[in-house]
Amino acid sequence: MFAVIKTGGKQYRVAANDLLKIEKVEANVGDIVEIGHVLAHGEGENVTFGAPFVDGALVTAEVVEQGKNRTVIAFKKRRRQNSRRKIGHRQLLTTVRISEILLGGAKPTKTAAVKAPKKEAKAEAATEAKAEAAPKKEPKAKAAETAAAPLFKAPKGEPDDLTVIKGIGPVAAKDLAEQGIITFAQLAKLSDKDVAKIDEHMPFSADQIKDWREQAKELAKK
Repeated sequence: MFAVIKTGGKQYRVAANDLLKIEKVEANVGDIVEIGHVLAHGEGENVTFGAPFVDGALVTAEVVEQGKNRTVIAFKKRRRQNSRRKIGHRQLLTTVRISEILLGGAKPTKTAAVKAPKKEAKAEAATEAKAEAAPKKEPKAKAAETAAAPLFKAPKGEPDDLTVIKGIGPVAAKDLAEQGIITFAQLAKLSDKDVAKIDEHMPFSADQIKDWREQAKELAKK
């Protein structure tokens, strides 16, 4: 028995166990694919034609290989126009072996590959990946907490008005207070290491901080 099928915009005459190269079908090697566009079938001189397809007819095929056809070059040139265009195309192909030609709504003995379990497996893998990635968020949270902690421990008691120091305005005074610096004595006792720390984490230069430190020393004596 033979059948005439249509797939990928082309027609093929096939019989059982025929090897056929058709335009790419999304399937893995070993999968069974179903081709429902059967234009005709017959045996010998007894041929049945569809309108356009034969009702209840089905052809199944096993995927043997996924590959590519040879490269086809299309070259176009326009005379006296200095126009040339070269385009290459390499068609993706699937090699299949015809398994069965079924008529009258008969069901294939080999069913098409079920793709649902693959999705479930991917979903499970994604869930496991998320579960593994979840603990990694803890160090980030700890880092955020560390970054939010002030650079210095604020002393007890009333804060000084740091805006008295030349170069420290209300915004700068607020930034310093958020980092635990609220008195002249603190500024006066800053070491060079502390200055470098402020320079790294705050929008103030080392020269600014050193200048404020010298002014704070004079104010702390009063």
